[in-house]
Amino acid sequence: MAESSHGGCVSEGIPRRQSARESAARTYARALPIVPVRARGLTIEGADGRRYLDCLSGAGTLALGHNHPVVLEAIRKVLDSGAPLHALDLATPVEDAFVAELFRTLPAGLADHARVQFCGPGDADAVAAAFKLVRAATGRTGMLAFTGARHAMTASAFDTSEEAADARVTRLPYPQDHRCPFGVGSTRGAELAARWTESPLDDPASDAARPAGMIVEAVQSEGAAIPAPDTWMRRMRQITAARSIPLIADEVHTGVGRTGAFWAVEHSGITPDVMILSKAIGGSLPLAALVYRDDLGPCDRGAPADTFRGNQLALAAGTATLTYVRENGLAERASVLGARMLCHLRDLSQRLAWVGEVRGRGLMLGVELVDPEVGLRHAEAEAGRSGAAESAAADSRPAAPELAAAVQRECLRRGLIVELSGRQASVVRLLPPLTISDEQADAVLDRLSDAVEAVARGHTSHVPTGPSGHAHHRHGDRSARVGQPAGR
Repeated sequence: MAESSHGGCVSEGIPRRQSARESAARTYARALPIVPVRARGLTIEGADGRRYLDCLSGAGTLALGHNHPVVLEAIRKVLDSGAPLHALDLATPVEDAFVAELFRTLPAGLADHARVQFCGPGDADAVAAAFKLVRAATGRTGMLAFTGARHAMTASAFDTSEEAADARVTRLPYPQDHRCPFGVGSTRGAELAARWTESPLDDPASDAARPAGMIVEAVQSEGAAIPAPDTWMRRMRQITAARSIPLIADEVHTGVGRTGAFWAVEHSGITPDVMILSKAIGGSLPLAALVYRDDLGPCDRGAPADTFRGNQLALAAGTATLTYVRENGLAERASVLGARMLCHLRDLSQRLAWVGEVRGRGLMLGVELVDPEVGLRHAEAEAGRSGAAESAAADSRPAAPELAAAVQRECLRRGLIVELSGRQASVVRLLPPLTISDEQADAVLDRLSDAVEAVARGHTSHVPTGPSGHAHHRHGDRSARVGQPAGR
């Protein structure tokens, strides 16, 4: 039977041909062996007829989920109008509408003194453009970044720049509780991280003494859904402002309501000098831009640009997305629903020794898997320590990427698509669309919990026991539902 008329043949043949013809750099296809043929909202239907709840959302690109009606309508309107689909940076009504809506959403303090620059269509292009901007503005080349961050730039933004020979990146500690670099976590850990940042900046012999800029995420996304304390973000703003160092906020993953505010920097109330925007701003299509304080910009003539900047369809889809998120309060909705989901998932870390920490902000959530064979939480065995944050900071169990991969596979079996993140790919990350309903959120939580518990049961013979002598896993109604097939 022809592949086009038999779902099973299609679902097997297409991945086989992809493997034979394309490079090995197929990150998602290796872990998610499905062939999507239809999608709407949170749901993807594969060529095999199975339906999946998609908590990958195009790596955070789909703020409104798949094929949202307002996005499709905006795209069709441009197509039906006969408007040019490619206009370089010529002024068009489509571009004008996008810029107007974008400026309507910008953080207070930036919109009235900002300019926007459309660069190449990807987030790496925007990061590279931001670095060129601050280097031109300051006459310096070095950059400050933070451990655990992935700005889609490590090689491209530095190695391809004209200043690559003398560009230096200083990596600074990013505050977190679970794996605090100082072993204390909480406010004390954040304070030490801030002091560590100040030290090289005030040392004239340090390579970092005169940087061109600092780039930071208010919530590290690829770095495993780690939210920075708001007080620490304000401290970074104070440190950079006092030393005339442009502060670059990477909002590629966190923007457009994802973290419970329209832009993640709004949680701390700071105003960055530069914002890097991509992913969700294109409404599912490729689009990237910089928003920057107008006194930073050099003469616009000769500024770095790209042939495919300002794609008209992406601008239209982006305008529809920005407007829908703003008018329907989806950022606030993400804050409330995300807090509820986070509370539910934290029950896993209390019951299962394989879950090191559950964390996140808004609808960017992460569940870190750890190796339970190392022993119980270090904090439980160490006298004199108390408090959840200190216990998490003292947890010495190593990350367990193989367990995280097993959870991802079990999720897929249950019809749930999730991504792995973190340095060792040991964190199961949830990025559901902002339009997810309460009922869908419950289904996601059930399937993920079942998957984690299924993996835990497979390792029960090796799990350390707590003070009561009982293994750290739950017996209850949910385990009876493990293995239910995905919805059809």
